Amino acid sequence: MEIAYTLYRVSTKQQVDKVKDDIPMQKEACREFADKMGWTIGKEFLEKGVSGFKVSANDRDAIQELKDAALKGEFQILLVFMFDRIGRIDDETPFIVEWFVKHGVKVWSVQEGEQRFDSHVDKLMNYIRFWQASGESEKTSMRIKTRMQQLRSEGSYTGGPVPFGYTLVNTGRKNKRGKDVHDLAIEPVEADWVRDIFSKTLHEGYGSFRCADYLNKQGVKTHNGYMFQCNTIIRILKNRLYCGYMGSGENVSPQMKELQIIDEMTFERVQMILEQRAVKYEKKCEVARMTKTKLLLSGIMYCGSCGGALTSMGHSEKWKRKDGTEREAPRPRYVCYHKNRNLCECDGQTTYLAYKVDNIVIEVVKDMFSHIKESPDEAALKRSFDKEMRSCKAKITKIDHDLEREKKKLTTLENEVADSLMGESQYSPELLNRLIDQQTRQVAQLETSKETIETEMVSKRKSMENVKPMYDTFKGWADEFDSCTIERKKNDNISTHITDRAEQRVRCKDRARYEL
Repeated sequence: MEIAYTLYRVSTKQQVDKVKDDIPMQKEACREFADKMGWTIGKEFLEKGVSGFKVSANDRDAIQELKDAALKGEFQILLVFMFDRIGRIDDETPFIVEWFVKHGVKVWSVQEGEQRFDSHVDKLMNYIRFWQASGESEKTSMRIKTRMQQLRSEGSYTGGPVPFGYTLVNTGRKNKRGKDVHDLAIEPVEADWVRDIFSKTLHEGYGSFRCADYLNKQGVKTHNGYMFQCNTIIRILKNRLYCGYMGSGENVSPQMKELQIIDEMTFERVQMILEQRAVKYEKKCEVARMTKTKLLLSGIMYCGSCGGALTSMGHSEKWKRKDGTEREAPRPRYVCYHKNRNLCECDGQTTYLAYKVDNIVIEVVKDMFSHIKESPDEAALKRSFDKEMRSCKAKITKIDHDLEREKKKLTTLENEVADSLMGESQYSPELLNRLIDQQTRQVAQLETSKETIETEMVSKRKSMENVKPMYDTFKGWADEFDSCTIERKKNDNISTHITDRAEQRVRCKDRARYEL
């Protein structure tokens, strides 16, 4: 009796022990077919969760073992449920089948019979079969990818690792395989840690390594029970799910408030900081790369002569007192990196005493904040705004009155045209035509003036809406500047620029979503 080796394969682990196209069904069908044909089944090869479209035959142990057995003459027939169980790669699988036939092994399928190579037609049919199988895999992959994108854009959880700060809750629904369907929900304790990560990155200048070290010292673990790493922190800081948006790229769901942990303004400000920290060293960075030092301007200060970065350097000064005792005090300095190493022809100073420079900057900042504190309060701003609005409305009322009068004149002139053509008017048609043109321009000019004032009112109203949160922010900085940490002071030096750019990005994204 001829010996047959069988090959059973399923593409995903979810197909194992299921009703359709699973390994037990393939095994039963192949055994029944072998008994019918009078063959003896030798070895049975199983591949669980192996894609015949994505995984090459060179990387599949079962195919390589079958090839070795064929070279040794251990079997005469390779039996599969369908030929696509051997593979679905159109430029590889047809030649695998042909290889077995050339080495004396007949290739049979329960559903499709024997694959022969007696003629050119047989070779063509062999290639067409696997070309079609490859196309079906591509179509299936495309359908699954499209459906996954649709589900994510609808705000549905489609599987994968659960981000830190969230947990899965049972919805009570079942999927097609009878398994429970879960949705994401905020995990309160982890959500507080996420807010802490964003806050320390934004306000205290923590980097990814420092944030990870901070969480590890607090005993916080990832969902897998591991310690936090730098890349874990970066993924958290760049994940828009924390703003309530599921998905990525063009396939983004509407904002889900029930999943929002971080407000959009904070998120965008953090993205600006991450982008600035990724700037190469030859470019000027607008945020402090490091905030561990006690120097206010370390990492964000540049030489005014050569434009190179000023690095910080520890230094101590010693002096003798009148009583003969020696005194030593730390006097850190800012050093021009390029001039100190003769990298360029810098004509500026090499070193600057840090406390002198820092004190000058702090005095300027305090002076600016004092002006903010003395600025008009919200009620005064509103009174000024209301006064401007009343002035604009009065102008519009006057324009409306003039516009109504000029339109009546235009109507009178237009009615006079018919009498002029009948010879019953004291005005000639040419004169009336010039008068109508002049009156039309007058009306158009008044309408343009009205539109200009209305646009100005809308602009002032938007400006007032934008000024209020910024006013509160600056006033809050002015109140807490003296008592806040050096890290907070260092980051607040660039917060104005970062906040402005973050607001622009949020507005652009809101406009894009509205247009979509």
